[in-house]
Amino acid sequence: MITFPNAKINLGLNIVERRCDGYHNLETVFYPIALTDVLEIVPARGKESTLTTYGNPVDCPVEKNLVMKALRLMQQRYQVPEVDIYLYKHIPDGAGLGGGSSDASFTMRMLNEMFSLAVEKDELAHLAASLGADCPFFIYDTPMMATGIGDVLSPIEVDLNGLWLYLIKPNVSVPTRVAYSCVMPAPSTSDLRADVATAVDLWNGVVKNDFEPSVFTSYPELANIKKTIGDAGAIYASMSGSGSSIFGIFSSANMAEKLRGAFASGTDYVIAL
Repeated sequence: MITFPNAKINLGLNIVERRCDGYHNLETVFYPIALTDVLEIVPARGKESTLTTYGNPVDCPVEKNLVMKALRLMQQRYQVPEVDIYLYKHIPDGAGLGGGSSDASFTMRMLNEMFSLAVEKDELAHLAASLGADCPFFIYDTPMMATGIGDVLSPIEVDLNGLWLYLIKPNVSVPTRVAYSCVMPAPSTSDLRADVATAVDLWNGVVKNDFEPSVFTSYPELANIKKTIGDAGAIYASMSGSGSSIFGIFSSANMAEKLRGAFASGTDYVIAL
């Protein structure tokens, strides 16, 4: 069985409170995009499950990979036999795009279907939360308003149909721990759900990513990329998550394509929304 775990971008990201457990409460909108990995699961040839990765290098021991953690979690809870998993990594890591979380959640979804477990999405999402804060989103894989640490989800209407995304992952990595250590939590001054319900051309200066001020200070090249994307005619531009990917929303594919190769380093994509 083969499926295609997709990435996400964040539309707005408000860090509203530092929790006593060391995590942060936030508000954001997760929006799925058509940038994907490839995931295949088949019955195991041998006595033990295996994970084979291709594409982008994966610097992680097999048993610590979120895909294997997802498999072990499902095996602990349900009647899931040993399997062989093949993962082609295309979504950049360390980009704020949720690639690893998506792979884990799609693994759970596939096992549920392959072995006719009939586990409801809400239960899968509850389990997925133990793997990562944004894993539950990929169980549903539809636009969601996220609160708590990103694991409290509610459906949201955001219509970007007909628009185009220019996305670049620069050759810069922003450690999530460092990004959170520099941000200054503060209660939201606006209603993100209402803000993203307006026309995209009204988002600038309103729909913000709270990580940008501190991250851009430490990595000024990211600020320059965002400015270049805006100057190229993006309706809206932002960093996704805690970085380091930057995206712009454009009214046409031609406008987005003109940015291809505009930056000295990194990997870029043009994606229909």
